[in-house]
Amino acid sequence: MMVDAVAAPVEAPIAGRSLWQSGWRRLRRNKVAMASLVFLVLLALTATFAPLIVRLLGHPPNEPHYELLDPNTAAPRGRFGGMSWHFLFGVEPVNGRDIFSRTVYGARVSLLVALLATATAVVIGTVLGMLAGYLGGLWDTVIARLMDLLLSVPSVLFAIAIVAVIPNRAFGLSGSGLRIGVLVFVIGIFAWPYIGRIVRGQVLSLREREFIEAARSLGMGTSAVIFRELLPNVAAPVLVYATLLIPTNILNEAALSYLGVGVRPPTASWGDSLATSSHGWYSIEPIFMLAPGLAIFATVLAFNLLGDGLRDAFDPRGGR
Repeated sequence: MMVDAVAAPVEAPIAGRSLWQSGWRRLRRNKVAMASLVFLVLLALTATFAPLIVRLLGHPPNEPHYELLDPNTAAPRGRFGGMSWHFLFGVEPVNGRDIFSRTVYGARVSLLVALLATATAVVIGTVLGMLAGYLGGLWDTVIARLMDLLLSVPSVLFAIAIVAVIPNRAFGLSGSGLRIGVLVFVIGIFAWPYIGRIVRGQVLSLREREFIEAARSLGMGTSAVIFRELLPNVAAPVLVYATLLIPTNILNEAALSYLGVGVRPPTASWGDSLATSSHGWYSIEPIFMLAPGLAIFATVLAFNLLGDGLRDAFDPRGGR
């Protein structure tokens, strides 16, 4: 008599997790980092759809409302800078422009400059850092000395000098577009050595590893080893440092705009709003300075908290 064998249950194979999957799982458990991420996503959406938001909740950012100002003092009528349901943050002294609308539009300039400058720094720093670390020799010496040179140059003075000599139209750009291009160039060029040094150090520790030796033995060329083997292994630290570099670039843009080398008025910018409010109006109408100041503070804080969360998620062994 034949006995039917009881089929044993088949266990599902254990699926491994990649570095990005493991990092995302750890990041999701960090409530502070996730709250910062949500805030930054909302800020990015606000900057992207600024015209629609202003159309629903505010007024055009450059439209004056002289009827809301006291003719004797040029200060807004009413309490808290003329805040109301029609003007959520009140209006500016002298010209009566809507502070809420200018703060929303200012986010576009600050985020655009910071993100483009960070992208420029990441691309240049990653490529040159990998070349210096992997090739060594003369490449490493030249790139390392170039990093030292750029780090020794005061970027603020360099930006002021460029704006002083640049024509009203260049490279097919003019007005605020040209100023944004100058800001991206200056901030990005002087920021890439920081990423370049990090990438160079990572590559120096990776180039003698077994998987690099195996790639060489299989006949892979220099470019293939750099971009197929080394780049995925330095992507995580570059992402973390880029997240921490963005708030620094936001502060740099605000500082340059405050000094008058940012976008040209009447284009809204957080730094320009701070500069205008500092001309004696901050003591009369504090909201004039608080709105862009708090926007910069909240954005920089959120990026820093997110960067700390990313560092803890992708480098759990490097705990503080």
